Amino acid sequence: MTSEAAVMPIEDYLAKGGKLTSPDNVPPRYRAELLRMMSSFVDSELAGSAGFADAINWAPGISQRIAASRIVLEKAANAEKVLDLMKDFGTDKALYNRAHDWAARQPREASIDPRRQGADMRLSVFHSPLAGWTDACVMNLLMGLATGIQLRELAQISYIPFAEVIREIAPVEARHKDLGLIGLEDICASEEGRAEAARSVDYWLPRVAATFGAAESERFARLHRMGLRHSSNQALLDEWTSLAQTQLAALKLR
Repeated sequence: MTSEAAVMPIEDYLAKGGKLTSPDNVPPRYRAELLRMMSSFVDSELAGSAGFADAINWAPGISQRIAASRIVLEKAANAEKVLDLMKDFGTDKALYNRAHDWAARQPREASIDPRRQGADMRLSVFHSPLAGWTDACVMNLLMGLATGIQLRELAQISYIPFAEVIREIAPVEARHKDLGLIGLEDICASEEGRAEAARSVDYWLPRVAATFGAAESERFARLHRMGLRHSSNQALLDEWTSLAQTQLAALKLR
């Protein structure tokens, strides 16, 4: 926190674009919202890692097995980087890792409310199970595009340590999206593979879209004043929709 914050209320300082650098000067409401955002990221990465583990054995070749293994490993490593920041706020890292069944999923056709489910804070999309290699590649591409947009938003956050870690993580997550695309390009080289991928796209498109939240959100205005959010849910969703449509068209998927 700069010297400017010492002569104005912390809320006004944040609303004017101020930045915070340590837990020592974080006000209670800000702390609660920041930890909620960190937990959502950590839980989604751990759930994503655990859910993608099955894809290692679904992989059709050695290079694909290596790619799937890398995704599983690196998502867990990304979670640990943010969890290390949460330790500064009193989070017990060892206990956190054991707190939930990260591989747990709802039935494939279950209607999942976009709001938080169960005890952990994973995004709703990570309550839906994968159903084979093609399905894993489709989900990885669509969610990878969403993650890129969501991480760019987090990289602007007013808590500098979190923003810095997110900027380190973003290129890693971008590679995961690229690996999904490579796998899907191979699949879509055949008419049969493209038909299977199209069915998977129909399944995952609405579930990934739901991760952007409600178009109108009272919470967004509060987070915006704290410097914890910048672009609206609708703006982020619109950007993802455009990117997804372009990518799917290139693969000849509707």
